[in-house]
Formats: sequence, structure tokens, C-alpha cells
Amino acid sequence: MKKIIFLFSLSIALTCCKKQQKADTIIINANIYTVNDHFEKASAFAIKDGKFIAVGTSEEIKKNYDALTIVDAKNKTIIPGLIDAHCHFYRMGLQQQKVDLMGTKSYDEVLQKLIAFQKEKNSTFITGRGWDQNDWVVKEFPTKKKLDSLFPTIPVAIGRVDGHALLVNQAAINLSKITKDTKVSGGEIILKDGELTGVLIDAAMDFIPFPETTKEEAILGLLDAQKISFSYGLTTVDDAGIDQQVIELIDSLQQDGSLKMRIYAMISGDKQAQIDYYIKKGKLKTDRLNVRSFKVYGDGALGSRGAAMRKPYTDRDNHFGALIYSPERYQEIAKQIAASDFQMNTHAIGDSANTWLLKTYKEVLKDAKNRRWRIEHAQIIAPEDFDLFDNIIPSVQPTHATSDMYWAKDRIGTKRMQGAYAYKDLLKKYGKIALGTDFPVEQVNPFLTFYAATIRKDINNYPENGFQMENALTREETLKGMTIWAAYSNFEEQEKGSIEIGKFADFVILNQDIMKVEGDKIPKTKAVETYLNGEKVY
Repeated sequence: MKKIIFLFSLSIALTCCKKQQKADTIIINANIYTVNDHFEKASAFAIKDGKFIAVGTSEEIKKNYDALTIVDAKNKTIIPGLIDAHCHFYRMGLQQQKVDLMGTKSYDEVLQKLIAFQKEKNSTFITGRGWDQNDWVVKEFPTKKKLDSLFPTIPVAIGRVDGHALLVNQAAINLSKITKDTKVSGGEIILKDGELTGVLIDAAMDFIPFPETTKEEAILGLLDAQKISFSYGLTTVDDAGIDQQVIELIDSLQQDGSLKMRIYAMISGDKQAQIDYYIKKGKLKTDRLNVRSFKVYGDGALGSRGAAMRKPYTDRDNHFGALIYSPERYQEIAKQIAASDFQMNTHAIGDSANTWLLKTYKEVLKDAKNRRWRIEHAQIIAPEDFDLFDNIIPSVQPTHATSDMYWAKDRIGTKRMQGAYAYKDLLKKYGKIALGTDFPVEQVNPFLTFYAATIRKDINNYPENGFQMENALTREETLKGMTIWAAYSNFEEQEKGSIEIGKFADFVILNQDIMKVEGDKIPKTKAVETYLNGEKVY
């Protein structure tokens, strides 16, 4: 009997004296959305070696863990690190070194910005991006006449907001081989009264010989893009369409620790040599870089009427837009990628482009499982094509809906609008949807993505009842689309996208509860602090 009592007492003593486990960081007193399978809430977690090692209540975490760094979140909301499933991270960084034309409300304002930029920079070749004639009073493409007058000898080449149209002056044209008789496949050279206007669409832009980006400019651009992205709570970005040289630079900067951002790099599929190289080389995966997909362009953009449509544009007779390549070329690319372990992610805006690509995907994949091929944008879908998304991931950008809603119906008519920006319908077919911004086409701010997906209004509360609200997403669906579903689209759901034991400690502390705050206050959400691997990076 004495022996039993002794053992019982010893057990109690050992339990009472049990040491707390060591953690690097503990977060307590938080309002945490874990985004796990059951979308559970928590109030605390512990981090060690860059990963979550415990998630639970503040009492549980304080009782079982000790750390040098203990952060009292004071009931602030915490969500997993945000993932932008489709953006142009490198391009946005480079754009910081060029003239910014985003938000310009007239062609004259564009010209004023060019004048001010040149006065400051004294550039030998002026480049920039961001103009959008749909935001002007006169909603027509500009011409180069005023550019030629202001810059008679300095080449100017400025991109439309979507990157699918370019306005150039005569000095830039003189560096190319363009004439009014030049023929273009997969694009257009816009003429007026039989003369060059200076507007080039899609493939026609390739005629302009832009100056090469130096390595120093590339590094500065990547670091600038990282700084901006961290400030908005982004911890992973899917860079849609970058070349081998850029991917290798990213890898080297990540290896030396200067570039911390996690990047899902979609290799540009524009060059056959790159497709051949990476398929032979195989996938590349580190904790911060994932190279296992190709980005291919299916068509142009709706705003520049380059999106490939089944029937003519409503506001331009006998104009259908265009596929970038022939249907046969898409089959060649898809077959080659299907025979590898790589993913194919294709830009498709118009209903014709979506039809071609979806059917091509189905044909080459046959019954292959878990390939997770993506349609990027999936913007205008014919009614019968929604069913083709049963095993194809829709990767969409909600702010495109609220940017285009003012004029999209003029472009394509009421009937086709029923299948446009149809995020809820796409979600129902696949069961998941990946959300991004397409920055710098749209703003980097992911909270505008959240607002556009759920409330479907602009920041001026227009339209009063929301835009095509039957296709709004719930807040839970939207947060999943910006975290765990985006991670899934990258084959990374086991390591990120939710606050769970064993996953990277990537998370964001917000200034307000984005899941409960009134709808019109969502755009005012800010990232107070951003953590990657448990390290505060903003």
C-alpha cells in the first residue's frame, strides 16, 4: 500500500514540476482566424524555428510554453499570411523606377506626368505604365501627336494599365520596323485615317526595342516590390510570367537572405527554349521559391478589346479580339507540359479564349488527377463552359470586376455579362477559387480584393446594391481564396495558408476584424504587423 501511495505522489510531483516547452515567440490575447479545415478560432499560438508548434487558448499556450518574445495582441485580429495568387511582383518593382500613370483621369494628365518625370530623371528612353482611356471623359485611345510635339527626339513608350496596349511616339517607332502597312499576328497596330496613331495592341508591342534592364535595376525592383508587399500583409506572391534570368536572380537573393518574400514563380511560356529548359531541369522547390508552373497568354485584355470573343464586340463592329497564338500552338504547349510534372496556368479573358483553353486542357490531361492546372482571370465564360471547371482551378482577381463594371457591358452586351466576373459560379464548379490582384494592373492592396469579392462595390459605394451580387463570395470563402485555396493552387497547402501546427509561421496582425467589420469599412483594413517564419518583416 505504501508503495502505491509513493508512486501516486511521485506522479503528481512530476506532473506539477513538468517544465514548460521552449518556444521562440508566443502570441497571446488575439482574435485568430486559423483558416483550418473547420475554420476554427483561437486566441494564441507558439512559434519555434519558423513554424507554428501550438495553437489554442492564451491560457493553454502560457501554461505549456515559455519564450523570450511574448506578444500581447490586445485582441487584435490575426489571419494567415496573405497569398496573392496572380500578380506581377517583379514588374511592379521595376515600375517603381518608371513614370507611374495609375489613376490618371485624362490624356493631358498623362502628358503632365511625363513632363514632370523627364524633368526629374532626364531619361534617354521614357517608359511607364498605368493609363486607362476608360477612366477619361473621352473614352478613346490617345494618339501620338502631342507626344511627338513634346518629345520629338526622346523615345516614349507607355503601357496601358493592363499591359496589353502601348502608346509610343514617333521617336520610339523610328527604333522599330513598324510602318502603317506592318501586319501583326496576335495583335494590332491601330491606325486612324490610314496613319499610325502610336497605339499598339498585344503582339504589336514586341516591335518596340525597350532598353535592357540592368542587374542593379532588377535587384532594386525586387527589393522595392518586397517592401510594398510586406506592408500589405502579403507573405507569398505568385509572379505570373517571369524569365529564367529573373528566377535565378530571385533564387540568389533569397539564398543570401536579402529577399525574404516567398515566391511561386510561373515561368514565362512565351519562349520555347524556356519551356524546354525547365522541363528538362525539373521542378525547383525551396522554402521560399517554388518553380513548377508555366504562364501562357491566351488572349489580350477586355479594356483594349484584345480579349478573344466568340462574337463581335458590342461596341466595335466585326471585331473579335484575338488569340495570341494559333489553336495548334496551344495544343503543342499543353501536350509538352502535360507530359511533365509542371502545371500550366493560362491567361484567358474572352469567352472564346476560355473555350479554347479549357477544351485544350481537357484533351491533353485526359483523366489525369491532381494536376491543378489553372485558368488565370477566367473573366468571361460561355454558359456551357462553366462545367469544364470541374477539375480546372479558376484563378481570378476580384478588383477587375469593380474596375471594369462601368464599361464592360458596353463592350460585350447584357447577355455575355451573365457569365462575366462570375466568381460564385466558378467556385461552385471547382469547390475552390484562388484570388489575386494582378498588380500592378490593379492596386497591391489585398483588402481591396476582399472588398471587391464580398461587397462588389468601388470605394465610393457604387453601385448602391453591389455589382452582380449573385456572384459575390462570402467573407469565409474570400479569406480562404486569399490563403489556403491560393496555397492549394500552388501545391503548398501542407506548408502555408492556415495557422496550424507544422506550417510556416506566416501571419498578419490587422487593425480591425475584417470578418465582422461593416462592409464599407473593409477598405480601411491595414496590416499592423506582418510576420514571415515568425520574423516581423513589417
